[in-house]
Amino acid sequence: MKNKNILKIRKKLDLLDNKFINLIKIRTSLVNKVLKEKNFKNQIVDRKRIKIILKNIKKKSIKNKIDSKLTSRIWKAMIAAYIDYEFRNFKKKK
Repeated sequence: MKNKNILKIRKKLDLLDNKFINLIKIRTSLVNKVLKEKNFKNQIVDRKRIKIILKNIKKKSIKNKIDSKLTSRIWKAMIAAYIDYEFRNFKKKK
């Protein structure tokens, strides 16, 4: 017998995942716009910006009482995934 509370919570998680998918679609569209502005592959990784983003995420996590290690790992994974995406989709300007 399945725990009904777990099933209810999982349905809520599934709905939240659907919202994440939509946010990823919007974020990817914005990344594509930025990518079109880049002329060279060495512009893809901006270590200074990454450092600022992670610092801000840590601050916001602490402020919102969220495990900052968790959010840091999520953002690092997302940043790495988008860096990979940008390298795969970079088109040299003519």
